[in-house]
Amino acid sequence: MSWDPQQYSRFAGHRLRPALDLIARVPLEHPRTVVDLGCGTGNVTRILRNRWAEAGITGVDGSPQMLAEARKAEGDIVWVQCELAAWNPAGKFDLVFSNAALHWLDHHAALFARICARVAAGGVLAVQMPRNFGAPSHTLMHELASSPPWRETLAPLLRPQPVLAPEAYYDLLVRRARTLDVWETEYLQILEGDNPVAEWTKGTWLAPLLAALAPDARSAFEAEYRRRVALAYPPRGDGKTLFPFRRLFIVAAL
Repeated sequence: MSWDPQQYSRFAGHRLRPALDLIARVPLEHPRTVVDLGCGTGNVTRILRNRWAEAGITGVDGSPQMLAEARKAEGDIVWVQCELAAWNPAGKFDLVFSNAALHWLDHHAALFARICARVAAGGVLAVQMPRNFGAPSHTLMHELASSPPWRETLAPLLRPQPVLAPEAYYDLLVRRARTLDVWETEYLQILEGDNPVAEWTKGTWLAPLLAALAPDARSAFEAEYRRRVALAYPPRGDGKTLFPFRRLFIVAAL
């Protein structure tokens, strides 16, 4: 799928906050090697570089559009284009970090086992994933995609529960980890602009559905989705829109 870095970055501050919260909980002082899985435009990767200035930093992403933006910045970060499902480097890393990326992949039991195998002894796996898929922003999208005239094209793309419950990740990691911290945070995101929740999802979860449709069908689908989501998230009296958003965090010292 082709990503739009500008659309994704429209809410950069809100998207960055969970990454900062995750970085603050990483129990490493001097990692030698750090990899950022699903680095996108590199905003978080550069924060990792500033946090651990002596470490070798690698950013990995499958999108050439995102990495083209990432490479515009100065710095000694190694950028690698690779689909995360195929990522299997020869070496190991003291910190394997992933912010808002692994929910795009299926089969999390096998996925987390494979990623843990790339964490060096004494290292840390730190992951943040959205877990907001039961919210109207997402359920309305799925309802619409499951209805005619879009069902035939879009229903095969739907993934109603791409992230497991927190206790499932505890069970996956508890026997591998020396220490394990799993928690959730729901951010009350205060958004500005016209129908901002629709603009938010257009940069992420809505994007592959729109990309799968022909132009006329795409326009009709987006217009109807925008209508429905605007009703679900009306602006407050001050013109701001409140968008509660739940995220799952995992920090495993291996």
